[in-house]
Amino acid sequence: MSALICGSFAFDTIMVFKDQFKNHILPEKVHILNVSFLVPDMRREFGGCAGNIAYNLKLLGGDPLPMATVGTDFSTYSQWMDTCKIARTHVKTIENSYTGQAFITTDMDDNQITAFHPGAMSYSHQNKVSDAQGVTIGIISPDGRDGMIEHAKQFAEADIPFIFDPGQGMPMFNGDDLKNFIEQATWVTVNDYEWELMRDRTGLSPQQVAERTKGLIVTKGGEGSTIYTQEKTYQIPCVKASSLVDPTGCGDAFRGGLLYGLMNGMDWETTGRIASLIGTIKIESNGTQNHRFTLDEFKQRFASSFGYELAL
Repeated sequence: MSALICGSFAFDTIMVFKDQFKNHILPEKVHILNVSFLVPDMRREFGGCAGNIAYNLKLLGGDPLPMATVGTDFSTYSQWMDTCKIARTHVKTIENSYTGQAFITTDMDDNQITAFHPGAMSYSHQNKVSDAQGVTIGIISPDGRDGMIEHAKQFAEADIPFIFDPGQGMPMFNGDDLKNFIEQATWVTVNDYEWELMRDRTGLSPQQVAERTKGLIVTKGGEGSTIYTQEKTYQIPCVKASSLVDPTGCGDAFRGGLLYGLMNGMDWETTGRIASLIGTIKIESNGTQNHRFTLDEFKQRFASSFGYELAL
């Protein structure tokens, strides 16, 4: 079984501000905002939602099939994908374009300010869901606007269940757009901030979204996550991290866990806990694709965290 992961690939330039943004941004002066943050720590990582989700699903033993458009500067990333044994069959190079570029600054409260250059992802609509074979489940993560709209329609027409994950692409869509995605999707996942935006724009409650889908998953950082279904609401606990190193990519790790549970027919409690644990493992490492574990290590930590054995 393969999971078609529609979304972005990007090079992430990650910077750490050794203070708190709130100490340097005056609320009464945001209309003339002009701030500069000294960031002595900086690194460049492989990222992008499709790349990150695929990486985490592969760690769990799943079969990710990312679909994305990238630039002519993608060669080092493609080598990394080959090292990780992640298929590049549906990663299309767009001439005269850069691969997406994210510039992420994180403060000591784990708040983030991100600037994103979409580059080749603006051409994501050139890929078609029908180009992929053997797909049993999919996800639409942040990508070019036209690509997200077209891929949702194509998943629905092909009767392939998929997760709608608007993420940082939320500003591209109005209430009607989001309602269309919800009607087409099998599941919807957002963080708590994104949920507030979605609720404001659509006027829908969590229960109303759950009635239109098979589940709404809202992540809440250190407070765990809530899964709303038509039958029941599940509270999924957060796994305590050994250290809080870098939150970048934790949401994508969580989504990789969701995909694994869903594509293997696991119950919501277990699916949510797999996602929670892999998100915690990610936060203990810098970058979005530097964490590692064996399946035995994952199963052992799952059992110690939740009190029951996990069959992987």
